[in-house]
Amino acid sequence: MTTQAILDAIQSPESTPADFAALPLPESYRAITVHKDETEMFAGLETRDKDPRKSIHLDEVPLPELGPGEALVAVMASSVNYNSVWTSIFEPLSTFGFLERYGRLSELTKRHDLPYHIIGSDLAGVVLRTGPGVNAWKPGDEVVAHCLSVELESSDGHNDTMLDPEQRIWGFETNFGGLAEIALVKSNQLMPKPNHLSWEEAAAPGLVNSTAYRQLVSRNGAGMKQGDNVLIWGASGGLGSYATQFALAGGANPICVVSSPQKADICRAMGAEAIIDRNAEDYRFWKNEQEQDPREWKRFGKRIREFTGGEDIDIVFEHPGRETFGASVFVTRKGGTITTCASTSGYMHEYDNRYLWMSLKRIIGSHFANYREAWEANRLIAKGKIHPTLSRTYSLEETGQAAYDVHRNLHQGKVGVLCLAPEEGLGVRDEEMRAKHLDAINRFRNI
Repeated sequence: MTTQAILDAIQSPESTPADFAALPLPESYRAITVHKDETEMFAGLETRDKDPRKSIHLDEVPLPELGPGEALVAVMASSVNYNSVWTSIFEPLSTFGFLERYGRLSELTKRHDLPYHIIGSDLAGVVLRTGPGVNAWKPGDEVVAHCLSVELESSDGHNDTMLDPEQRIWGFETNFGGLAEIALVKSNQLMPKPNHLSWEEAAAPGLVNSTAYRQLVSRNGAGMKQGDNVLIWGASGGLGSYATQFALAGGANPICVVSSPQKADICRAMGAEAIIDRNAEDYRFWKNEQEQDPREWKRFGKRIREFTGGEDIDIVFEHPGRETFGASVFVTRKGGTITTCASTSGYMHEYDNRYLWMSLKRIIGSHFANYREAWEANRLIAKGKIHPTLSRTYSLEETGQAAYDVHRNLHQGKVGVLCLAPEEGLGVRDEEMRAKHLDAINRFRNI
């Protein structure tokens, strides 16, 4: 049995849930992996010089056992996130440590501790099988998956599932991720696929859209409101492109920071007006590796006030980390909020604490999203309020190149990966709604 029969069933308009339930599952499938015996392959190299194309493999792997509360999903498309890049260059540490710890949790989780790691934290596809205790989903359901994996055996996670002691990011801290022909997920990761999107478009928002929603909109993040001035670093990128859309849709005023005229054009296409090209305006927040330049913080703050009518920033949407964090803390208004979800330029942040404590500013750490936040973020995609930011799609065989492009910041928005889908544009179920939003859906493709 091969995955071709699964693809045929997905593409046939006559297929029923019973047909999917009766499909024999293959013993193996193709998946993107990194190998445990190669974790030292980049030793001694600078981060920038580590090449995902050398560490990422396309392997034939055995189908994992299906456990209670889980689902096997035929993956039509996935996408590349920064966590896939981190996994591929084994930074800031090898993900095999995550898999080993998870494997010690129970007899069932031992499946995850393997000499290879199937990566990927996004998918759009079709449910093939569900394990005992799954009632909300059935074979044949078209779904997307968010990447929050939790056990919820502790009380800590029941007010906010992100606080569960066993919270993990699927495809990063667990095995059997989405950059594959088949994926293993917990059933509470599943959400309905937006009907007006193709497979690759539906797969693109997942991780970054949910992350931006919690960080910016949710009460667990900044709690953005109408009229807020929101500074968005990397506003045309995977995370920033969704933050920009949330700010615009929520009546806030995004101040978009980009690094090129092309990226500025993307922000304008989304509807943003206040745009700072930090390369063109030559902001240098660090004098050298050890010392920041407060004069540049002040110059940056003055530029922001030109866009806001003299007002300071209410919310900073932070993810570059070390390079920008000192400036972010400085330019935030008294009582304002800096939310941080990543550190793509380095995770040892430095800032002048006088500007934080004496001006009563807040720094909020924000990591992915809980199930409800992910559902709300996906609902906005399904309703056409927020749109995918897919710029380019690669084949499964080209995933190494896709990860390289993200690592070197050669991409715009999100880059997708076709898994079982043989070509782009498949899986659209609501052509009428799609027609209404086609320009916005293609926005990042057309730049």
